[in-house]
Amino acid sequence: MTKSSQGVITCKAAVIWKSGEPPKVEEIQVDPPKASEVRIKMLCASLCHTDILCCNGLPVPLFPRIPGHEGVGMVESVGGNVTNLKEGDIVMPLYLGECGECLNCKSGRSNLCHKYPLGFSGLLLDGTSRMSTGGQTIYHHFSCSTWSEYIVIEAAYAAKVDPRISFPHASFLCCGFTTGFGATWREVTVEKGSTVAVLGLGAVGLGAVAGARTQGATRIIGVDINDMKREKGEAFGITEFINPKDSDKSISELIKDATGGLGVDYCYECTGVPALLNEAIDASKVGLGTIVLIGAGLKTSGEINYIPLLCGRTLKGSIYGGVRPQSDLPSIVDKCINKEIQLDELITHEVSLHEINRGFEYLKQPDCVKVVIKF
Repeated sequence: MTKSSQGVITCKAAVIWKSGEPPKVEEIQVDPPKASEVRIKMLCASLCHTDILCCNGLPVPLFPRIPGHEGVGMVESVGGNVTNLKEGDIVMPLYLGECGECLNCKSGRSNLCHKYPLGFSGLLLDGTSRMSTGGQTIYHHFSCSTWSEYIVIEAAYAAKVDPRISFPHASFLCCGFTTGFGATWREVTVEKGSTVAVLGLGAVGLGAVAGARTQGATRIIGVDINDMKREKGEAFGITEFINPKDSDKSISELIKDATGGLGVDYCYECTGVPALLNEAIDASKVGLGTIVLIGAGLKTSGEINYIPLLCGRTLKGSIYGGVRPQSDLPSIVDKCINKEIQLDELITHEVSLHEINRGFEYLKQPDCVKVVIKF
C-alpha cells in the first residue's frame, strides 16, 4: 500500500472486468473520504452467494466492479462531518443504513431506510465512486466492495463493533448468517413450540435454523441436497434432515409427510432457486402457514401458484432478515461474544486476497459453507 500527498491510497483489490469473468487482483487507487464518509482498512472479508450474482452482472451489469459485501475493518480516516466514528475504530461495512428519522425507520417495522437505502447504482450517495484504476472508474458493490485492501463508504453504512468479536464472525454478520437469524425474530417472529422448515443449509439457512432454535421452535426440519449439510444443520439446531434426492416425492410432500400431512408453521426459502418458492408455499400449513423468501437467485421466481396463498398462507420477502443496523445488530454481536451463538462451524476455508479464485473453487466443494479472505 502506498499513499500519495493528496491522500489517495494505492492498494490491491479483486476486480471484475466483464460479466462472468473471474476476478483479477489489480492495483487500484482509493480516494480519501468526503465529508460524511470513512475510509476503512479491511482486515477480513468473506464470500457470499450474492457476490457471485454481482460477478455475473446482477442486479445491474456495471463493470469494472469490485464485489464483496461481507467484511470487517479498521477506520483509517474520516471525513470532516463524521462524529460517530474515529480512526482506529473496528467497523462492519454494511449495505443498509438506518437514519432513525424516515417513515420506515420510525415505524420500527422495516430495515429499509429511505435516507440510506440499498443501492444498486454502483456509486456512493453523491453519485460518484472512490475507486479507480489507471484513471478508469471502478463501481462499488452496493455501498461496500469489501474485496479490496481499502474501501470508502458513507459513515452511516458502517457499524462500530466490539473488537472482542472474532473478525471472521463479524464478517458473516454483515449478510449471510444475520439474514437468516434475523428473519426468525425481526421479519417474522417464530412462536415458541412451532414447526419450521428451512430450505437450503448454507450460511443464511443455518442462521434461520439458529434463530428458530433460539425462538423456541419445537421441530426444525433442514432441507438440502448435500448430505454433508446434515451435520452442520444439527450443530445449529435442526431436529430432522431431508435430502430430496433420496426420494421421488417433492420437497413439499416430504415435509408434509414428516408433519402428519399438515405442513409447517414457518418455511424459510434460503436457496434462491425459483422452483422452490412454490415448494415452500405448499410445505406450509393451510390457513396459518408463513413463508419467508430470503434466497437471491440468478432468475426470477417464475409463476407463483396463488391458490395455496389464497388459502390463508402468508408470503413475506426479506432483506437482511429485517435487521436494523444500529438498533438490532449490536444484540446479535453480543450473542456471538457471549458464545450464545457459535459461528465457528461456518468457517470451512480460508484464502488470501491473491487466492480469491481459489475461494470460488472452494465454493463448489460439497463441504464448503463460508470462505474467509484474510488481508
